[in-house]
Amino acid sequence: MLKMNVILAEDDNLVRDGIKLLLETHEGFTVIGEAHNGLEAIALLQAGIIPDVVLADINMPDMDGIALIRAVKELNPSIQVVMLSMLDNEKYMIQSFSEGASGYLLKTVSPEELIFSLRQVVAGERYISSELSFGLLHRSTKQGPILATEPLNLHLNSRELEILKLIGEGLTNSEMGEKLFISRRTVEGHRQNLMDKTGCKNTATLIKYAVLNRLI
Repeated sequence: MLKMNVILAEDDNLVRDGIKLLLETHEGFTVIGEAHNGLEAIALLQAGIIPDVVLADINMPDMDGIALIRAVKELNPSIQVVMLSMLDNEKYMIQSFSEGASGYLLKTVSPEELIFSLRQVVAGERYISSELSFGLLHRSTKQGPILATEPLNLHLNSRELEILKLIGEGLTNSEMGEKLFISRRTVEGHRQNLMDKTGCKNTATLIKYAVLNRLI
């Protein structure tokens, strides 16, 4: 059984206590730190308390979940961050993934799905709660296609898939160029090819497309 250390960042004491109780009733989960906001969570990391996952509310005082993702990734990129939110809004989901989150869950998520999602994230996968995924699909059918009818026929080459993954991680064109040892202009060319092939008009919709089609 995979063992998982978790830091909980949630300003509502009752919610935080409930999540802690839930996690620790499942084998392999240990809550090694609790925080009322992002600043307290970062203080735990700086004190040497290193989790596998930070499970955080997106709305917290002093430092919210989005800022927390950024700060965690700057301190230790190997730590996974999962957002737990009441906000059924794709803008916050896309922003969370852009900053480096590995999961976005609604607070209406079932206990079983919460446990499953954390295990998926630690295994290296990204996860969106099923309720939010179905909502996105429903809205997409009304607002125009976001899911490809045949996503496997996009003919993305290995370099384009690398670029797509790095876009999802929030890297700039220059940062991607340095990481892949190619010029910024070459990165821009790959990014434009991705836009053309997927039919996306901007980075936000490209990330949404990639997440929904499991390309990243």
